[in-house]
Amino acid sequence: MHELAITQSVVTTITQRMRDLPVRRIRLEVGRLSGLVPDSVRFCFAMVAAGTTCEGARLEIDEPPGRARCRSCGAAFETGEVLPLCDGCGSADIEVEGGRELRIREVEVA
Repeated sequence: MHELAITQSVVTTITQRMRDLPVRRIRLEVGRLSGLVPDSVRFCFAMVAAGTTCEGARLEIDEPPGRARCRSCGAAFETGEVLPLCDGCGSADIEVEGGRELRIREVEVA
């Protein structure tokens, strides 16, 4: 479960940056093509935040959709597939332009 290691890294990064300030809210961006399962991140967060300044913080996760563009016909489309095909022409010559994000968007402290 790589969600555990990634969630631990998020909490470590926040606690190092915020020092002793109690964290009230964390907003993450986890793209739908990132390979992470947001519910697993939420589950892991409670475990790894225990005993840190992030304990009890509200975790919000934004899930931007996958976005792609077909190199063959130029069509732009949303996708939930890791290996998408063009909605227009069926081509597999696709450039994924979004949905792989994994970032800390906001941290609210007391």
